[in-house]
Amino acid sequence: MVVMPSIRINRKVCFAVLFMGVVILLLLRTNLKSDYRVRDANIAATSLRNRFDSLKNKDKKDGLIQGGQHAQENAVQIVAAVLVIACNRPEVQRCLDTLMQYRPSEKKFPIVVSQDCGHKETAQVIENYGKRINYIKHPDLSDIVVPGASDHLKGYFKLSRHYKWALSQVFDVMHYDSVIIVEDDLEVAPDFFEYFEATEPLLDKDSSLWCVSAWNDNGKADYVRGNDLLYRSDFFPGLGWMLKRTVWHELEPKWPAAFWDDWMRHPDQRLERACIRPEIPRVVTFGKTGVSQGQFFEEHLKYIKLNDEFFPFTKRNLTFLLKEEYDPKFINNVYKSPLVSVEYFDSGQVMPALSVRVQYESEDSFVSLAKQLGIMDDLKAGVPRMAYMGVVSFIFKNLRVYLAPPRSWRGYEFQE
Repeated sequence: MVVMPSIRINRKVCFAVLFMGVVILLLLRTNLKSDYRVRDANIAATSLRNRFDSLKNKDKKDGLIQGGQHAQENAVQIVAAVLVIACNRPEVQRCLDTLMQYRPSEKKFPIVVSQDCGHKETAQVIENYGKRINYIKHPDLSDIVVPGASDHLKGYFKLSRHYKWALSQVFDVMHYDSVIIVEDDLEVAPDFFEYFEATEPLLDKDSSLWCVSAWNDNGKADYVRGNDLLYRSDFFPGLGWMLKRTVWHELEPKWPAAFWDDWMRHPDQRLERACIRPEIPRVVTFGKTGVSQGQFFEEHLKYIKLNDEFFPFTKRNLTFLLKEEYDPKFINNVYKSPLVSVEYFDSGQVMPALSVRVQYESEDSFVSLAKQLGIMDDLKAGVPRMAYMGVVSFIFKNLRVYLAPPRSWRGYEFQE
């Protein structure tokens, strides 16, 4: 028989081992709870941070969207401010009424009326429009001393002074980028605003353009055809015209004391730039009396045709008016037209052509031919009214006529 050895267990050692085991278990449990708390805290912090970032990003996104929407709305809303130059003509109501009637949006075309002269009756008429307009008054009503004691010219000096102040207000104080200038004796066409909204972007696209005008000096009823026709013109037309702030900042430092419109036609200001103008005018003047004492009104201005049928210019591609595209086509149309003498129109002959060309050789011959054909015969700074590259386009006896210089023409002749 095999006898197993006996094992003697020390009670103290056993107690110590048990105690150490309990301690280890407690430590493990504590660490485990701590890990869970750390994990839970990290999860909670991460969740809170994620939620905060999400909310922050959402607010930022919403802000960008809203800001973008507001910026887009502002960009779309304002096309150009309309600056009405007024003085002592209560009939400005006729001008303002047609502007109000045809204005498509107050936000697109805010109206600013600037009054000089301090004429109370005119002021009352303007005030009746209330918040529909922004009414400003020229603060300088002082008299002007005219050089050479030519008191009959004071009106031209005061008008130029008023123009400079009013344009400074709309561009430099109100910060409009584009402004349409309308004097108080103009009535506008139904598509006046449509025309300017469509053409305004062209001023940014083409540095050879410096204004858009609603006027055609040869716009008498029998001399125009087609309310969709637009042209480039080297002649500054005025009478309902739009310019940009960049051009104003160029002109403002040297603005003249008088005769601002003829000053605009000087080569030093025009710098070989052109304006856009319509075949059929989008404004007419009803001001028989004024600073110019009704010059040309009875014999010419009262016969100007105002367009009466709306044309949707904003739905038409007008890039054909940009110089690079316009010039070659215009020159081709002019000089491919058969050359005729002025006697042709009374000869009874019928030429199978859509247009004809009458040629002038000098300023004197232009004046003579213009008189015979019934269009405006004067020149300003060497440029015939409404001419482009020396060519004046109009309708005569139901035929398109180009009164043009020889094809070898090299530019306008101007002498101080």
